[in-house]
Amino acid sequence: MHLSLAQHLDILDGFYGTRQWRAGRDALDELVLTILSQNTTDRNSGRAFRELKRTYLSWQDVCDASVSELAQVIRVAGLADSKAPRIQTVLMHLARDYGVFSLDFLAQMAPNEAQTWLTDHPGIGPKTAACVLLFAFGMPVVPVDTHIGRVAYRLGLVDTQNPVKAQQLLEHLVPAERKYAFHMHFIQLGRLICHARSPQCTKCPLMQHCPSAHGFVVTTN
Repeated sequence: MHLSLAQHLDILDGFYGTRQWRAGRDALDELVLTILSQNTTDRNSGRAFRELKRTYLSWQDVCDASVSELAQVIRVAGLADSKAPRIQTVLMHLARDYGVFSLDFLAQMAPNEAQTWLTDHPGIGPKTAACVLLFAFGMPVVPVDTHIGRVAYRLGLVDTQNPVKAQQLLEHLVPAERKYAFHMHFIQLGRLICHARSPQCTKCPLMQHCPSAHGFVVTTN
């Protein structure tokens, strides 16, 4: 039986528990951590973020550091020579144009306007921008990484495996009030069950409604 997206989410609510957005990390912290998380594991990006905070007492100190020094501090996150200037470019923009190291002004913008402000900076793509807006402000946006894109494609919700294109489609498909739950449920499903190789379909609560499951189960059995 073909299910609507809302029905998929209802099943995942029952499986994982309901997910409601709650204010958490400061938006600038969220942005820096998300930049550090690009192309690495949560463990490594977390270590790099803690080391950055331990080394520098303020964002001004981060801004004033040499690129090579900052890159060394965040080295564990990988691609440090690219990530260091990305972080400093945002900080310099804030200092120059706003006089404060804060992204709180984004909360007053419409989501598409806030996303544009963020993605105008080098190295900040649609997923990174959406992560900041969703987690820091609870805005109705849908960050899509490879896990979420894979699950959505296998379920037939999107017709592309490209995360950027999938994010554009899902922004329109997922109801605003369920975007946070969608992101949390689908990323967990992708990480723990719907793996790129050898997905554990028999453990998936959506198996009976997934058009891709039969092929994987037949292949792996």
